[in-house]
Amino acid sequence: MNITIQEAAKAVGGTYTCDGIITSICRDTRDIKPGSLFIALKGDRMDGHIFAQKAEQLGAAAILAHNPVDVNIPVIMCSDTRKAILDLAGYYRNKFNIPVVGLTGSVGKTTTKEMVTGVLSQKYNTLSTIGNLNNEIGLPLTIFRLEKEHEAAVLEMGMSNFGEISNMAKPAHPTIGLITNIGVSHMETLGSQEGILKAKSEILDGMDKNAPLILNGDDQYLRTLKNKYNHVIYYSIENPDARFKAKQIQAMPMGTHFSIQFDGKCQEIILPAIGLHNVYNALAAFAVGIVLGVDPKAAADALSNYIPSGMRQKVVKCGSITVIEDCYNASPDSIKAALSALSAIPCHGKRIAVLGDMLELGSISKESHLRCGILASQSADVLLTCGNLAKLYVDGAISNGMKNAVYFETKDELSRYLDVIVKDGDTILFKASRGMKFEELLAPVYERWSK
Repeated sequence: MNITIQEAAKAVGGTYTCDGIITSICRDTRDIKPGSLFIALKGDRMDGHIFAQKAEQLGAAAILAHNPVDVNIPVIMCSDTRKAILDLAGYYRNKFNIPVVGLTGSVGKTTTKEMVTGVLSQKYNTLSTIGNLNNEIGLPLTIFRLEKEHEAAVLEMGMSNFGEISNMAKPAHPTIGLITNIGVSHMETLGSQEGILKAKSEILDGMDKNAPLILNGDDQYLRTLKNKYNHVIYYSIENPDARFKAKQIQAMPMGTHFSIQFDGKCQEIILPAIGLHNVYNALAAFAVGIVLGVDPKAAADALSNYIPSGMRQKVVKCGSITVIEDCYNASPDSIKAALSALSAIPCHGKRIAVLGDMLELGSISKESHLRCGILASQSADVLLTCGNLAKLYVDGAISNGMKNAVYFETKDELSRYLDVIVKDGDTILFKASRGMKFEELLAPVYERWSK
């Protein structure tokens, strides 16, 4: 929907030089089209104000700035463009009377977002967060993509410190909240899982007091919210009191078969993803769909068509070898989930876990790597590791009696060793934090194993 420069200035509490029509909003000159409002954001490494003239040359209708800019198009002046982009997103979002799902959690946010989007798309024209645009800049940019044709939205919210989800939830104004779990990611800044719960619960800051809040009923921290909020709905594998329960879970070669019991009904699900964590993700998506009136069979069909994105636990067949790509991020919870998937997938050869460092764990880093090494010894036949902290995986595995655990100084050494030990029928998991760039291991091994 088009807005006026006057509207935008009022929304951000700013002043403007003259009025006009804004047809799109962006913060990157590469996205400018005639009629765009260019928001000059100042970051740690780059100041968008220096691109104001370029934005004018490319056809921008106006500039939103907090420092003076030398242009001949309308300028909206505000106190801080980083705050203004959130304020403007909130103003724009309120033009749409549609269901908005606000989603957060320590692990599985993006996968759950994609499943929720697939389920809601069975009934609604649904907008959702692209990729990992889930921060205080990315979320407003997603909101600005709303068009008159959209009937629902799914907005993912990530964070690394207190206050960030609150800053996003207020302009997003979710009509449904969803928290997947409380893990230990960002423990370095948030101090404890109680602190992480507090930070994730900030999603309530943008919700009406009676809006549904959908939670994982098997998470001990999320269960504490039951009597602190008006409308809590739980999904679960173990909690018999949850409204949505997964039963009869069976692993298949490339997926998982289970049924969901809810409201006195039962719906069979065939999910093309492995691991109990993906059952939880699917349960969350199904619950959102039912709350918003999606037909149960349609929701099941959407889940059966789910395709993992990027490097998030994507299962790839390479000849007779099975590869689980999970190189997007890593935390103790996601390592546990990935190892569970490795142990669950049918395998006629060895199960090999290739693990790299988990980052941003602060004081619990050493303990977490040791514990995940022990888990690897229980799930894999072979453990191969690489990274500054990865030797701790090996130490943990060996302490639990594992003999086939090896640490490598470089990814090249690890890659060459894989050539030696991998045989037909083996299943290999690649898992590490994004900063480890484990995808660099994948291209050469695929090339060799596919011959």
